[in-house]
Amino acid sequence: MSSLPTSLVIYGATGDLSQRKLIPALYNLFIKQRLSGKFVILGLGRKAWDTDQFRVTMKEAVAEFSAATYTVEQWDVFVHHLHYQSGNFTELEDYDKLHAKLSLLEEGGANRLFYLAMPPRFYESIVASLGESGLVRETDNLWRRVIIEKPFGRDLASAQVLNRSIHRFLSEEQIYRIDHYLAKETVQNIMVFRFGNSIFEPLWNRNYIDHIQITAAETVDVGSRASYYDRAGVLRDMFQNHLLQVLSIVAMEPPASRFAESLRNEKVKTLAAVRRMSAKDVTNHTIRAQYDGYLDADGIAADSETPTYAMVNLFIDNWRWQGVPFYLRSGKAMAEKLTEVTIQFKPAPHMLFAQKRKVPGNTLTITIQPDEGIHLRVETKVPDTVADLQPVNMHFHYHDAYEGQIPEAYERLLHDALKGDASLFTRDDEVEFAWQIMDPILRGWAGEHAPPVVGYKPGSWGPVAADEFLAKDGRAWVNGAERPQIVQP
Repeated sequence: MSSLPTSLVIYGATGDLSQRKLIPALYNLFIKQRLSGKFVILGLGRKAWDTDQFRVTMKEAVAEFSAATYTVEQWDVFVHHLHYQSGNFTELEDYDKLHAKLSLLEEGGANRLFYLAMPPRFYESIVASLGESGLVRETDNLWRRVIIEKPFGRDLASAQVLNRSIHRFLSEEQIYRIDHYLAKETVQNIMVFRFGNSIFEPLWNRNYIDHIQITAAETVDVGSRASYYDRAGVLRDMFQNHLLQVLSIVAMEPPASRFAESLRNEKVKTLAAVRRMSAKDVTNHTIRAQYDGYLDADGIAADSETPTYAMVNLFIDNWRWQGVPFYLRSGKAMAEKLTEVTIQFKPAPHMLFAQKRKVPGNTLTITIQPDEGIHLRVETKVPDTVADLQPVNMHFHYHDAYEGQIPEAYERLLHDALKGDASLFTRDDEVEFAWQIMDPILRGWAGEHAPPVVGYKPGSWGPVAADEFLAKDGRAWVNGAERPQIVQP
């Protein structure tokens, strides 16, 4: 990271994201000495606060959401870097005031990172105002960068319009489209696991893998987000961004290097190879469902068909993955809070040992949250039998192997943006390829041949139809509670 002074400007600084994630992440970076010597954090918001009120509110937020690292002594040093300015930031005169405020705080030239923690409808106007005011104009030795939160568009057309709009004022190198899933330690570890261990990469292909499951389950229902969720639905909320990002990392070819362009090039190639669905494919290879009681929530239309659960069966048309099904599912009000990737290997070609049960192939499960770790299911001989087999887990858990808490994703993302490392941020073509995959499904679900909206019980693993979908091919979902457990002596 540059040793020059740096200013971080947060739009929507009084909102939930800033209080729960951004300011606590910046505090943790500060106490780890990962921020430059002279830095300014300027919060922007519509609330008529002053800097003192902003600091008091952020102190309460850090004490709550970074309780493990918070100390009064550290906060009393960090707090002097926090400042606040109120305004609507919809008119150029607001940006004249912003320019004056930054010049006063910076006391000379400084790098600047703008974070748009705002609803998506404001992205275009804010970027345009930043461009027209000259606040994002780069000089020879000072950079200007903008972090844009998800969702990036509602479909391919709106994402393309947004890309064109912000490219009028920013080069692609200045744009950091954020997806916090990419910064989770366990998602990053998928790349290390694949490319840092020689025993797995030779097996990571259609010859040895039967299918791959990617699950993102939540126990909570739509709650206070009901009106937003009913407009978005599970495909826009989870699939287009989080699940496709995980898929791209699981399935991509080895990049030439760990640097941003090589990594993002391979992810884009993978998304480009995902087979686009026809209307018939949407009917036959997707499931949409609502948990029982969804229509009773405040803000939900009585005839809403917005799914709270979806299962999508994708294929990747390239040499590595041809014919291997990828099953993606996500839902609200499910049995466990769980995000994981399951690699189901093919069974042994010939079973030497007579068994009363069908012996499946080995299963490798990478748990992204909440119990971060890796589980490899293998068959072993039961003691005092001729050759009875029993599945057991070889496992690794972060909390057993490493001391301390796993850093929050936003901590890594903010640090990378300040350093200029875009590896964990999404490029413009990557966003558009992801929408190309989801758009046909969204259109199909809005058409006359859409699959029916089925129900499922809250606290279950989703609709019976999803179990039946895998069962017809002799497969089954691997759910967290059903994973074989190691019995400790």
